[in-house]
This record gives sequence, C-alpha cells and structure tokens, in this order.
Amino acid sequence: MKTPSQKSRSQTHLFTKAIANKERRKLYARQAKPYGGVWFGLGFAGLIGWSVVAPTLLAIALGIWIDRRFPGQFSWTLALMLAGLTIGCLIAWEWVSKEQERMAKSQPPDDFPQSPADSPNQED
Repeated sequence: MKTPSQKSRSQTHLFTKAIANKERRKLYARQAKPYGGVWFGLGFAGLIGWSVVAPTLLAIALGIWIDRRFPGQFSWTLALMLAGLTIGCLIAWEWVSKEQERMAKSQPPDDFPQSPADSPNQED
C-alpha cells in the first residue's frame, strides 16, 4: 500500500506528464503550422457553405424550369431543392471527413523532441 506522500508524488508525476504532453503538442503545432489559422478556418467554412449552397441552388433552378415547362400538381422545385440540399450535405460531410483525417495524421509523433529549456517543469 502506498503512503500518502507516495500517492501525492505519483499524482504530481502524472499531472506533470500531462502538462508536458500538452506543451509538447503546442510546440509541435507552432513549429509544424499544419493549418493557416484564422484564414484557413474562414476558407474552410466558405468551402463547406458553398458545397451545400451550390447544389441546392442548381436543383432549385432546375425545379423552377421543370415546373414552368411542365405544370402539374407535383412541385419539382420543392422536391429538387430537398435533393440538392441532401447532395450538398453529403458533399460537405465528405470534405469534413477528409479534413478530419488530415488533421489526425498531422498530430505530433510520440517521440517528438522537446528541449529541456522549453519545459522547465518536466520530470521523468
């Protein structure tokens, strides 16, 4: 059974390791710069937005053309709008999935070097 001081040292060691791991990841992100920061986020949000909007608007335009050309009780505009929205959401989902995979691959390796000067509180 561990004494209270051994438990305290063990918890302190785990806490220090967790902080060192976060610091290591932060340093890696600063050095690697896998993303463009704010501009990357805005560009990606725009890309996702347009990947939903474009198919929806094209489907609405086609639906309006069909409804004017062949009038009837069924609304092609509404049906194609829903189809375009669904297709756009699937496209956006695919983009986000690919980006998520890319982000997962760009995580720092476990053996990423860290100099002792960068981490004054690191204990082994």
